Amino acid sequence: QVQLVESGGGLVQAGGSLRLSCAASGRTFSNYAMGWFRQAPGKEREFVAAITWSGGSTYYADSVKGRFTISRDNAKNTVYLQMNSLKPEDTAVYYCAADRILTTTPGAYAYWGQGTQVTVSS
Repeated sequence: QVQLVESGGGLVQAGGSLRLSCAASGRTFSNYAMGWFRQAPGKEREFVAAITWSGGSTYYADSVKGRFTISRDNAKNTVYLQMNSLKPEDTAVYYCAADRILTTTPGAYAYWGQGTQVTVSS
């Protein structure tokens, strides 16, 4: 089992920044690829960003490319999502997820956090 706890969400004005953190416990964190997903009211959960177990490769949804950065610190068992130039359409609950295989498909991830709310005001 891997337990994931997100933090860092909040209310921010358009154009502002937030950094989300996801702290992992349980099995060896460095064995897992990590992903960030988001879900807005009335919409399906969507892929935001993912990172390989080593941090050597990262992947982004087109909607966040150039604005968001995913990173990880395996010594701290933590993955981060730096979000810059936020837009109202970024408003959603953000979830981190872990699995041994990196994918952009939410259903493929075995472990999920409880989510953190991000609200961007115009």
